[in-house]
Amino acid sequence: MRIATWNVNSITARLPRLLAWLESSGTDVLCLQEAKVAEEQFPFDELREKGYEAAVHATGRWNGVAVLSRVGLEDVVKGLPGDPGYEGVQEPRAISATCGPVRVWSVYVPNGREVEHPHYAYKLQWFEALRAAVEGDATGSRPFAVLGDYNVAPTDDDVHDRAAFEDSTHVTPAERAALASLRGAGLSDVVPRPLKYDHPFTYWDYRRLCFPKNRGMRIDLVYGNEPFAKAVTDSYVDREERKGKGASDHAPVVVDLDV
Repeated sequence: MRIATWNVNSITARLPRLLAWLESSGTDVLCLQEAKVAEEQFPFDELREKGYEAAVHATGRWNGVAVLSRVGLEDVVKGLPGDPGYEGVQEPRAISATCGPVRVWSVYVPNGREVEHPHYAYKLQWFEALRAAVEGDATGSRPFAVLGDYNVAPTDDDVHDRAAFEDSTHVTPAERAALASLRGAGLSDVVPRPLKYDHPFTYWDYRRLCFPKNRGMRIDLVYGNEPFAKAVTDSYVDREERKGKGASDHAPVVVDLDV
């Protein structure tokens, strides 16, 4: 079984690439982030023609998450239980579903913006709610994973230059403590194997030739419970999908399971 996560940075802009990638990659389940489209505008028909059902939690604008599956789609839950909301609004940042033998969450963790910004406090509160929401599945016997754009680099090795992030979000002790809390709940980081470079980044800014220079970050993560982690046979970042005109600034992270 092949499961992947991908921040597509607008499914409307990325649809031709997405459909081609689903066909060429043989992915069974794909967790999407940053759909940037209202649910009624989501391309259900185009995906159905490729054999995929879709569960979507999106309202347009800047967020939106989805789970695409060709192996079944059941017990869908839209939203994060206990979501603290930002400025009184609960944003569409989480969706969960059972796909065949595996249960997955697709998450788009708040960015945080700046350390002193209210959005940063919201980010940490959101992580607390996520931990509480996944505790039961994390310790269960069914393969379970939380996949998505976490907007946190777990270690200094997960950024191209730690000094470039001094006093910035994505690398702060509090954010990394939130990841440690998830691991403490029974999840582990499924780290992709390196391909072209020594360390697998998943995101490269569009500016300053960051992708050609490999000035990236590993912020798209797969956190799985013990049954999930034990079933992993391979994991990698599909850097090819970050290349060329019309690419997202994130690349898909692919995980193969023997389940």
